Amino acid sequence: MNGGGSPRTLHVFDTELNADTVEWCPQSPHNNILVCGTYQLAGSVEEPDAAPSRIGRLYLFRFQSSDTPLTELQRLDTSAILDLKWCHVPISEQTVLGMAAATGELHLYMLSENEEGNCYLQPLSNQEVGKECLLLSLDWSTGRKDCSEVKLVCSDSAGCVNVLSMCEGTLMPLSQWKAHDFEAWISAFSYWDTQLIYSGGDDCKLKGWDLRMDPSHPTFTSKEHTMGVCSIHSSPIREHILATGSYDEQVLLWDGRNMRKPFGHSLMGGGVWRLKWHPTNQSLLLAACMHNNFKILNCQSAFESPGMTCPIVASYDLHSSLAYGADWCHMSLDSKGPSPEAEVDHSPAKTEGHLRVHYESPTASFETSLEDDEGQYIPHDTPSSSSINLAISSEDEPSSCVLASCSFYDHILHIWLWDRVQDDLEPQQSKPQ
Repeated sequence: MNGGGSPRTLHVFDTELNADTVEWCPQSPHNNILVCGTYQLAGSVEEPDAAPSRIGRLYLFRFQSSDTPLTELQRLDTSAILDLKWCHVPISEQTVLGMAAATGELHLYMLSENEEGNCYLQPLSNQEVGKECLLLSLDWSTGRKDCSEVKLVCSDSAGCVNVLSMCEGTLMPLSQWKAHDFEAWISAFSYWDTQLIYSGGDDCKLKGWDLRMDPSHPTFTSKEHTMGVCSIHSSPIREHILATGSYDEQVLLWDGRNMRKPFGHSLMGGGVWRLKWHPTNQSLLLAACMHNNFKILNCQSAFESPGMTCPIVASYDLHSSLAYGADWCHMSLDSKGPSPEAEVDHSPAKTEGHLRVHYESPTASFETSLEDDEGQYIPHDTPSSSSINLAISSEDEPSSCVLASCSFYDHILHIWLWDRVQDDLEPQQSKPQ
């Protein structure tokens, strides 16, 4: 890690099923509301040769800066979940969550409150987007929180991109086209011009699309990434700026006015499954790096001097499996004093072993083996360790960021704190690539 304050764990939650997506609510007063989605293959004992079913679970949490910082409010058993995104603005005065499902359906949920004032998710609408395919990603057009026309874009395992409009709680398909030769891992809006859409696929291509033009002709096609493109995020604060990530372990920064070449390259040491710009700081970028945990980049140096790498100002390395889901909390903290160190038992007698992974995508049938620290096989019926207990003070340093991250095979959700001291945000000296 190149400088920066060390993140501190606030809470750990076992999601039971493999966790792959996590999202904080961007709308006030629900900024302390968090969802986590899971994806798991479930085989049949009676029919071992049958194709496994894909199951999932949607969790709803409330985070509080107190002795009990994370409260589970609801869990819903669903089909396997590939992506979750909150709409950034109210729809008909309601807070709405979108869910991309392995059934090829887009599900919408409305955040409601019961008589006791506790939040819960209520089904609002669903739409079949693709037949016999998995819906892999979704994005709302509302990233700048001032979008008058609410639209969604989804990508699927057949390589298609799908655009829908949202009107009074009803989904209406607008267009669908074949965008990539293989899985279209990711699709995203330009938040500054919501007629523009970006997509990335397992064909190693990053493409741009203009909804006012014939979708059979992309506005550009880039092969700058050398492996599958699986993450795209448009900056909600800085116009024209786009970040992309790939299995090639690179984060690339782009100026939307010139998509021939990226102006920033950063090697992450792991495939970049998700990227999230900070909701209020234009320079901070959060990356879920699969085999290399979670990183926070400061991109200011690349903005000022194209060709400069982006220093890593913080790393969260306490997950023991594939790093998939990550997001910034939109709630600001105003508190004081450090929290105590988390006490976690890492004794050999209680280790759960390590999974040897042969393929990274959450949509595949994984071939894995469980091994101990010496590389010896551990049977699947070995008892797991006792639950992790963490202590946290309600008083944290000023200008702190709360984040959430989740990892796959260990099915763990972490809530953690990063203190944004000034030294963290100053660009480090880097060499042009």
